[in-house]
Amino acid sequence: MEGNGSQEPPPPRQSVDGESLQQPTHRRKGGWITFPFLAVAMFGLGIARGGATSNLVVYLVKKYNVPRVDAAQISSIVLGCLSLAPVGGAIIADAFFGSYPVVAVSMAFSVMSLIMFTLTASLHGLLPAPCPPGAAGATCAPASTGHMAALYAAVFMLCASAGGARFNQATLGASQFDAAADRDVLFNWYFVFFNASSIIGSTVIVYLQDNVSWALGYGVSGAASLVGLAALLLGTRYYRRPPAQGSPFTGLARVAVAAIRKRNVNAATSEEMRFYCGPRGGHADDNAGDVADLTAPSDSFSFLNRAALITDGDVTAADGSALRPWRICTVQQVEDFKAVLRIMPLWSTSIALSVALGTQINFTVLQALAMDRALGRFTVPAGSMIVVILTSIVVSLVLIDRVLHPLWRRLTGHTPTPLQRIGTGHVLAIVSLAAAGAVDRWRMATVRAHGEEGHPQWVSPLSAMWLVLPLAIAGAGQAHYFPGGVMLYFQEFPRSLKNTSTGLAAVIIALGFYLSTALVGVVRRTTAWLPNNMNASKLENVYWLLAVLLTINFGYFLLCAKLYKYQNLGK
Repeated sequence: MEGNGSQEPPPPRQSVDGESLQQPTHRRKGGWITFPFLAVAMFGLGIARGGATSNLVVYLVKKYNVPRVDAAQISSIVLGCLSLAPVGGAIIADAFFGSYPVVAVSMAFSVMSLIMFTLTASLHGLLPAPCPPGAAGATCAPASTGHMAALYAAVFMLCASAGGARFNQATLGASQFDAAADRDVLFNWYFVFFNASSIIGSTVIVYLQDNVSWALGYGVSGAASLVGLAALLLGTRYYRRPPAQGSPFTGLARVAVAAIRKRNVNAATSEEMRFYCGPRGGHADDNAGDVADLTAPSDSFSFLNRAALITDGDVTAADGSALRPWRICTVQQVEDFKAVLRIMPLWSTSIALSVALGTQINFTVLQALAMDRALGRFTVPAGSMIVVILTSIVVSLVLIDRVLHPLWRRLTGHTPTPLQRIGTGHVLAIVSLAAAGAVDRWRMATVRAHGEEGHPQWVSPLSAMWLVLPLAIAGAGQAHYFPGGVMLYFQEFPRSLKNTSTGLAAVIIALGFYLSTALVGVVRRTTAWLPNNMNASKLENVYWLLAVLLTINFGYFLLCAKLYKYQNLGK
């Protein structure tokens, strides 16, 4: 399986359902031969990230003497940084270097980050004095500015690594294939490998950190990152490496500026009206994508059509080249700008999902610390509860790829659309929050039954395994809406914005973590739901609130989905 094209040049474009995943090709670059190298790179990066972040709340509480709710908020900010940074990496890849060199350099940052994490856990001078056994949090020595600076240096390098590698890895993998079906499979397996590696980071690495030493846990994570970097470099000669297209935002900005500058031009239908399609003998826009030679813009967002309307002095008579590029744009550039505008309402519907996810992840760790985590003779680390979500994602993605989608194709004749996958994820997220609220209501009932509301260290006899159900449902929801969103953005965005399109998922995750921090701050200031003592909290109310917000958001999503028309479905 060394390629994905047909032996009969050139093959006609087919639908997603009709494209083969294993057709041979004579190309020397790209195809499935690149997959093993990219898979190991994805796996190594995921283990490194999981090992550094899955137990961060516990690391802050136990080693840096940070109050628990504050530690959860710091973790949300760090996870938000890790999620927002890929947007910058995607823009740099699109505009300057291409995805491969950005991924390679970023994975080197991952190795350096884990070295720094290992040093913070190994050198006593980089940690505050341990909290005396049985001491209240107020009597523990706080971490100094220097202690936190060393930790944040490691976090900064981890953010730099995530910025360049996390979603650019997916774009690099997708660029190895021509067939839409192959790219869809690649995206599914990207999320499988990313989450499977995070499972290792949240179990094996967390176990080493909690039961052997923090330094060993971070060291193993660093070794995994180094192996991933080596695998990526070994596959260099097989990769397609599409060049950078130049700043993708310049063309978009030109459309907006040109439309504003021509706001007084009458763009009504006229036989004399001419639209600019680029210099004669070729396209000005080399990134035109799959849309064939457009001669007139579409009727949607008609105000922008002025940007492509030719007026006196806009182009040369000799070859049709643009004389004033900030006053005249090609029809294709206008349509690319419209494609971005069309997708933004749908993109915004995923922000609330990420807010709920960020809140649920961090408070699940705190819930687990206040519940019985015994599983036979083994005590499950609180930081490892996240593994339930990751396992659910992996299992759900495999079932979707191997069972649910083939069954759906047999019953309906086509695969589920990205919007159908996203909508399913919305519903599952709402159910997950309702279940989480019910579990915490039960936990607090046991606290009140024992009269332990005033004892922060008391552990409820209720098994933490009851948290598995809401987490598993949350993971199944993520398996639908995150891959579905990445597929939608990659499919519908212009070619010059492919890296940026996958980075949109990172913006959603980042906004979710940052806004979840803001939400928790508002709740703490305006209610008594979230004291530092989890045994006196009303966390269930936070989950109910999020479930209501997501239900309203789902109605907004349905409206946006109904109004949206696919531009490149199956291409």
